Amino acid sequence: MDYYVIAGEASGDLHASNLMRELRRRDRAARFRCWGGDRMQAAGGVIVKHFREMAYMGFVEVLKHLPAVLGNLRQCKQDLLKHRPDVLILVDFPGFNLRIAEFAKEHGIPVFYYISPKIWAWNQKRVLKIKRVVDRMFCILPFEVDFYRTWGMEVDYVGNPLVDAVSEWRAARVSDGQTASGGPDDLPVVALLPGSRKQEITRILPEMLCAVDRFTGVEVVIAGAPTFSEDFYRPLIGDRRVSLVFGQTYDLLHRASAALVTSGTATLETALLNVPQVVLYKANALSVAIARRVIKVRFISLVNLIADKEMVKELIQGDCNGQQIAAQLKRLLYDESYRKALFANYEALRQRVGGPGASARAAEKMLQYLSE
Repeated sequence: MDYYVIAGEASGDLHASNLMRELRRRDRAARFRCWGGDRMQAAGGVIVKHFREMAYMGFVEVLKHLPAVLGNLRQCKQDLLKHRPDVLILVDFPGFNLRIAEFAKEHGIPVFYYISPKIWAWNQKRVLKIKRVVDRMFCILPFEVDFYRTWGMEVDYVGNPLVDAVSEWRAARVSDGQTASGGPDDLPVVALLPGSRKQEITRILPEMLCAVDRFTGVEVVIAGAPTFSEDFYRPLIGDRRVSLVFGQTYDLLHRASAALVTSGTATLETALLNVPQVVLYKANALSVAIARRVIKVRFISLVNLIADKEMVKELIQGDCNGQQIAAQLKRLLYDESYRKALFANYEALRQRVGGPGASARAAEKMLQYLSE
């Protein structure tokens, strides 16, 4: 069977690659043509365009790059018609993917959507378009099922693929006989996860570094994004004694006593790995002002959204500064009662998210629907 898969950022690349592997286990003749990244390529996909040429965050940034965005849409539509897959599988990335879904539907190509757009956060009426252009929706957040049902749409909840990723990482560590390790002289490790997009990193990493500058007796390690090299980070780091690692985020979090995390899927990964965290977000001022007028949820982090309460502290825009981040980091490192309460909340969160197997369940349901 021919699959056309589109993911527009690093997290989508990860989840799409795991889904592709599960589809191939069940469909030995599977062929994948993709818009995505290195992981999807490693899973056997032919990459038409890498997501680094597609990922623009915020209203203003999208407008600034509008010619490139429109060019990508034209190229994708042409390529989709040229190859006419048995099914189009879209992974999150709604600004781009919903337009492609509409085009595919008009041309008789079945459309599956894996990882729902966050339409429950703003402009909820987009669900009407989704009902029209998407044949099957596969959700990874438990509250999304009830949300879609209120709009008269039945969806499949398959569990969260981040649970799979963390479980696989833990299993690999056990099989390799690895054990926990601390930093030099067993100093507490502070993990910095500044995001995967250039705009995120350049705005938020300097604030993270300003915060950790106020601490002595800790080891600071940055989790680098796979789409950037060390040369990109070095001007931001300067002459600080800060380590930089690539492709080792889970290993880093396993060692960490606390983490500073840019809002995104990494917030849930950090919780699943039981690391105390503060969630940060800072973007173009106009983009944030627009977002605050239209967004309908109380929180920005997946951890708090799933829990439906403030489980971890969120510092947004003006609050995302070195002084306030440092104050929260002090609590994470040294306030034992705060850490104990956070660990208890994390356990409740893990129970709510459920166990591993999301990618396998999604693949099985997709093939079931395609065979009907």
